[in-house]
Order: sequence, then structure tokens, then C-alpha cells
Amino acid sequence: FLIWTLFPYLWILATSLKPNRDIFVNATIIPERVTLEHYRYIVTSSDFQTYFRNSAIVAITTTLIAMLIAVFAAYALTRLRFIGREFVARATIVTYLIPASLLFIPLFQVAFQLKLTDRLWGLVIIYLIFSVPFSTWMTISYFNTVPSELQDAALVDGASRVRALFSIFLPLSLPALAVVALFTFTVAWNEFLFALLLISRDSQKTIPVGLTEFVRGDTYQWGRLMAGSLIASLPPVIIYFVSQRWVVSGLAGGAIKG
Repeated sequence: FLIWTLFPYLWILATSLKPNRDIFVNATIIPERVTLEHYRYIVTSSDFQTYFRNSAIVAITTTLIAMLIAVFAAYALTRLRFIGREFVARATIVTYLIPASLLFIPLFQVAFQLKLTDRLWGLVIIYLIFSVPFSTWMTISYFNTVPSELQDAALVDGASRVRALFSIFLPLSLPALAVVALFTFTVAWNEFLFALLLISRDSQKTIPVGLTEFVRGDTYQWGRLMAGSLIASLPPVIIYFVSQRWVVSGLAGGAIKG
């Protein structure tokens, strides 16, 4: 299974390092000749840097806003008592379960009327529609594992609910929040369909849509396409390795306590 998973990445790497002629003639995993021409082209002679910057802006902004909303919403749904709390909690997960393909036309109409097409903020708002319910539901499951006695002790000592949230819940749930943030970032970074639907200007395209510029009709510029794909996959991988300890403990905590 490890070979099965890694083989496509090895093939992408090999293809990105081959000259154009060898890509179609020498179909092997080990290149006979190695060139960095494809990487040089996408970095210096294409709009890839613009696509990369746009993807970073959209993914980071979506993650930060989604996590901010999810933390406050999850705290309210787990620690406050108000009319309709159960309905809101269940409606959150139901909203997430709605297939995105059913919302293409209505979301495009809303975005067009609000003049959010061809704008990065439009993508951020659309992504929040799907990421906030998921992030909130995942955060709820972890906040439920925090003993209520800790919050009660903090409130008795004079702490406000906001202080209790930031001093108790967030430190104890940090591994879980790292998992939720990583998933949210990855989904926003890799999303293609809504980015293709809402963005047409080159200056606003993200990487998944920008890579289609290397496909002209039935002609595929495989070397440049693979080089761009490999670079595009690096940010989620780097973030995962940097936060690996938190991600593993967060997943384990969710499996045991969730």
C-alpha cells in the first residue's frame, strides 16, 4: 500500500525532471536525462507565482476565519444553554453533508449578484460555507472532552467565559485544533471546482485552476504540469510535518474520546 500511494508522486517527480522528448519516448520511472527546465519555466516565465500567492491568501484566510468561528461556536454549543442549541448543533453537521455539486448554480448566482466573482474574497466566503460546519463539528467533539469542573473553577475564581475559553479550552484542545486547521487548509488549498466556476481572470486564479493553463486543447505540457503539481503539493506536506506531533495526538484523542 505504501508503494501504491507513493508511486504517483514518484512518477510526477520523474516526469517533471525529464526533457519533453523523453517524456513521450522514455516511459520509465528513472529519467535517463535530468533537466530543471520545467521548474525554471513555471517560476520565471509563467504566472505560477501569482497562482501560488492567491492560493496561499485564500487558504490561510479561510483557515483563520473558519477556526475563529468554529472555536466560539463550539464553545457556545457545548458550554452554554440556550433555546435551539440542539437544533443548531444538528443543523451544523447537516449543512456539511449537503453535496457541494448541488450548490454550484445557486452559489454562483449569489456570488454574481454580490459581485464576488473574480475576487479572492469571493472564494474565501464560498469556502467558509463548507469549512465552518466541518470545523465547528470537529471542535465540538473535542470541547466535549474538556472536564466542566475546570471551567467552573475558573468562573468561580472570577474569570470570564472568554478568559476560560482562551486559558483552558484552547490549550487543552490545541492538538485537535491543529488537525481541524490542517484539514481546512488542505481543502481550501486543493479546491478546484468552485475556483474554476468563480474565477476567470488570470490575476485571481489559484493553483488548481492555474495549472490548467498548461493544457491547450488536447495538448498536455506534461513536464510543466507535473513540476507545478509537485510544487503545489509542498505547502500541505510541509505544514503536516511541522505539526506532525500535534496532528497525531489530535487524531488519537479524537479516536479515543470522540
